[in-house]
Amino acid sequence: MNFGGITPECSLGNARFVVVSVPYDLTSTYQPGSRRGPSAIIEASANMELYDEELKQETYQAGIHTAAPVDVDARGPKYMIGAVRKKIRRIVAREKIPVMLGGEHSITLGAVQAVAEKYPKLTVLQFDAHADLRDSYQESPYNHACVARQIAGFCDLVQVGIRSMSKEEGDFLPTSKVKSYSADYVFEHQNWAETIAGQIEGDVYVTIDLDVFDPSVMPATGTPEPGGLFWRDVLGLLRLVSRKCSVRGFDVVELSPLPGIVAPDFMAAKLIYRFMGYLIT
Repeated sequence: MNFGGITPECSLGNARFVVVSVPYDLTSTYQPGSRRGPSAIIEASANMELYDEELKQETYQAGIHTAAPVDVDARGPKYMIGAVRKKIRRIVAREKIPVMLGGEHSITLGAVQAVAEKYPKLTVLQFDAHADLRDSYQESPYNHACVARQIAGFCDLVQVGIRSMSKEEGDFLPTSKVKSYSADYVFEHQNWAETIAGQIEGDVYVTIDLDVFDPSVMPATGTPEPGGLFWRDVLGLLRLVSRKCSVRGFDVVELSPLPGIVAPDFMAAKLIYRFMGYLIT
């Protein structure tokens, strides 16, 4: 099935966006299931209206190609990250915008590595409940809990929505160049989106861990945290960043579908489609 249920399928050559599924959750540490996230998002997307009521456009006309999923490598996250990097590298080389569907957050490292090869001054904007800044977790630096620490080693990193971290991460943040904005900061500052967007310029990769949202609107994640952001909060920042920066790729990860409850799947699909729309407006 193609993202958005689009038929006939848009060819890769004519596409602005290339949707890539990565059904992988080997290092999940609380509730597994995000391996089913990509297929749930694509299924839900087939039930969206392709006319965007906010943007007054049919975003799919810009060209959305749905690529074959990345084959899962069960040897461990290091190998899976390498497979993702290889796949995304080919997409970026063709001047397309990769849109990766996860899967757990560890896969983002491979995508960022690939995009940074072409855009070496890349900044990463991370929407997340968790800092993901551990140096190592469960004896692996490639665990989902370490993805931001790995990225910060070679890219500028801006985080938003953070409301959970270990002492190790809390000690690391003041010594690092990471700009991290908590969910409390968002709710306590009227102009929070403008402030955060002001920290970002040039080439950008956006990673959206769906647990950035409050569990009341996004319960289908493996590690939900209370006190999260809401639909208009996230869209507001995405809109600002899209206007002032060159977004070279993005992902939406950590959807862990709940049987019989499709609202989170649909929300993830519409978030992706709306963000695509911002990037062509």
